Amino acid sequence: MAATTTICIDPNIKKKLDDLKAYKNESYNSVVERLIKMACDEEPLTDEDIKGIEESLADIKAGRVYSEEEAKRMMGIED
Repeated sequence: MAATTTICIDPNIKKKLDDLKAYKNESYNSVVERLIKMACDEEPLTDEDIKGIEESLADIKAGRVYSEEEAKRMMGIED
């Protein structure tokens, strides 16, 4: 069962929530639920994911990067 509560929000925030409505009569609950789903990752990063990200960042810092054109040339891909 849904709970009812009252919150105070800045008028600018209310305007932004209004602008985010998918349709005129969409409830604020639906808007907030959609925002939460977008903001919260239901599948957190694994240790393997984090290790891969750290390795990628190290590659970038070390200058081990290629442009798209360089990568295509290395793989023999033509436009």
